[in-house]
Amino acid sequence: MIAVDANVLLRYLLDDDIEQSPRAARLFRRDDGILVTDVVLAETLWTLAGRKYRASRTDLAAVVDSLFREPVVEFEDRQAVWGALGDFEATAADFQDALLLHKARSVAERAQEPLSALYTFDVAALELDGAKRPV
Repeated sequence: MIAVDANVLLRYLLDDDIEQSPRAARLFRRDDGILVTDVVLAETLWTLAGRKYRASRTDLAAVVDSLFREPVVEFEDRQAVWGALGDFEATAADFQDALLLHKARSVAERAQEPLSALYTFDVAALELDGAKRPV
């Protein structure tokens, strides 16, 4: 298995650099698994949504979905990413906030403890089931 950073993933997804994009694409054609960590996924989507690329929510969901379809891509926690994608598509929450909630649930589950809440001041994130505003 290998891991990639957000820059490599972006060059692969965008195919926008004459030198770097083909090199990134070669990595994705290998037989080795490619780890896309939560940090890399969050950073990639944040970059795509930013001023330079201005990707829509639909575009961002399509990116995550396309990564699920890549046979070599592995996620840190596939279930958490999948759950976050569903919440992202069903609410106004950012993907990163949805992923944070699902990762917290995953960690709590491994610790055999219930997750009582994800506390946030983010109004859109409060739409997520399990998110609460601190009092």
